[in-house]
Amino acid sequence: MDEAKFRQVVSAALRALAAQVDAIDSDDVDYKLSDGVLSVEFESGGVFVLSQQVPVRELWLSAFSRAWHFRHADGAWHERDSGERLESVLQGHFTRKLGFEVAVANPGPA
Repeated sequence: MDEAKFRQVVSAALRALAAQVDAIDSDDVDYKLSDGVLSVEFESGGVFVLSQQVPVRELWLSAFSRAWHFRHADGAWHERDSGERLESVLQGHFTRKLGFEVAVANPGPA
């Protein structure tokens, strides 16, 4: 995937994820989307950061003092080492952090 296409795909994914975060029914969550970075802050403490990494064509997630590296293939983001999908990782982290089930859909594009 060339750089322009990557930026387009990652931008769409971050906007889709921001909309999903915005829909979470909790006063504990706030987010900021800016220039290829989605930061999700929790009033109770902690931050999840999703950032585009253009040189390696990856989307990186930092949460709970750990990092995940996702690559786009077949209409989804897959963690490069485990193969786990981005929405599955985020769903688990949001659910764990907020204490209630949070659904996260594939940020695509399909």
